[in-house]
Order: sequence, then C-alpha cells, then structure tokens
Amino acid sequence: MKSAVKALCLTLVLAGAGACTPAHAAPAKSNAVVQTTAVAEKSSPKPHSDKASEAKAADPDDGVVSINTASAEQLAQALNGVGLKKAQAIVSYREEYGPFKEADQLQEVPGIGSALVERNRGRIKL
Repeated sequence: MKSAVKALCLTLVLAGAGACTPAHAAPAKSNAVVQTTAVAEKSSPKPHSDKASEAKAADPDDGVVSINTASAEQLAQALNGVGLKKAQAIVSYREEYGPFKEADQLQEVPGIGSALVERNRGRIKL
C-alpha cells in the first residue's frame, strides 16, 4: 500500500514538473519572435503611405497625440480615461466643427470634462 502511494506521488510530481517546463520556456520563445519581428521591421524599407501621417498623429515614443489628426483608435490608446466611444465623439466633433484651436475646446465634446482635459494635457497636441 505504501509503495502504491509513493508511486502515485512520484508520478504526480514528475507529471507536474513536465507540465511546468513548457510554461517556463514559452516567454523566451515569444521574445525571440518579437525580436525577429522588430529586426524585420527595422530592416524592411517603408513605402510612403498614410502610415507616415498616422505616426505624426500619435507618436508612441513621446506619448503625445494630435487631437486634430489622430484616428479614434489612436486617441483611445494615447489618452488616459478616453475609450473608443469618447474618442469617436472627439473625431465626430472635429469633423463637424473643424480642427481644435486649443486643448480646452475638448470640453465642448459630449462626455469630455475639464478634469479629463487636465489629466491629459501633457499628452495632447494640436
């Protein structure tokens, strides 16, 4: 009886150790994929397209987004407390009334208050 319990415990331990090994190896493999992708992106020539204007609208390096040119997705990613719905409201307002002349004009957009503008003032450019 004792040997059966010991055998069962040993089997469980070995099975658990075998199951943990792939989990530890997975991040190293995914990092290699990310690094390979990053190298491929750096080395491949970029054709001139709308992606250049998208980069100007939201520059991930400095965390600043243009409220006059950024897409709703870019606004939602860059601004704290702004989801896709509020970002779409900003774009709709911009399309209806023209470009923003100052950041405080964002308060005229439904759902955007002064606290939200103040929280994101460093992330906003015109």
